Amino acid sequence: MLLAQTRTEISLTLRHPEQTLLTLLIPLVLLVGLSTLELGMLAPPRVDSVAPRILALAVMSTAFTGQAIALGFDRRYGVIKRLTATALPRWVLIAGRVLAALSVVALQTVVLSATAFALGWHPSPSGALPGVLVLVLGTLAFGAGGVLVGGALRAEIVLAVANTVWFLLLMGGGLAVPARHLPGPMSAVADYLPSGALARALTACAAGDAAPVSSLFVLLGWGVLAGGLAIRTTRVS
Repeated sequence: MLLAQTRTEISLTLRHPEQTLLTLLIPLVLLVGLSTLELGMLAPPRVDSVAPRILALAVMSTAFTGQAIALGFDRRYGVIKRLTATALPRWVLIAGRVLAALSVVALQTVVLSATAFALGWHPSPSGALPGVLVLVLGTLAFGAGGVLVGGALRAEIVLAVANTVWFLLLMGGGLAVPARHLPGPMSAVADYLPSGALARALTACAAGDAAPVSSLFVLLGWGVLAGGLAIRTTRVS
């Protein structure tokens, strides 16, 4: 049952053109553009700074925005309510969405990493496994936020809120521009946002360093907070 539900969720995500644009094409275009165009003050090779931040963006797009919008409209059309009335246990419905998000993130990581390698990215091999673990933690943290937004608000409001938060986390978390290049107050806040914490942790892993403990705690804290609120506020219709 879990395998079938996961496969269905993955299929629905990949067949949705808007979701595909958000989760893969936008990060891919930004990766190529920011790595090849002389924008901002980045030491060459630019891709070394850009790639980890774009991977963080891809996770945020899939696990937060994509999940929030999908859940919001599934509630609107009664999909969740009907599924909960079937023989599928609730944990299968939740686990299927989580595994689908992780699967899409894995696909994104392969495509974006291959593109970054072609652009000259040379991450440290020792950071591969820690980087994967950080990606999983980031996916779960952002996924909890996506469930919080998509499970409590009307679909039309979810669409506006999810995309607005995505843009704010993109700019404020130092994904489009490195956090150190942001204006003073924004630079100070960036590391405490989930997007900034994920980008910082992935950058450290790519360089062969240990992921900052503070960044891991920020991700864990956001995930626990969003998950706890989601349990209290999520509705099936």
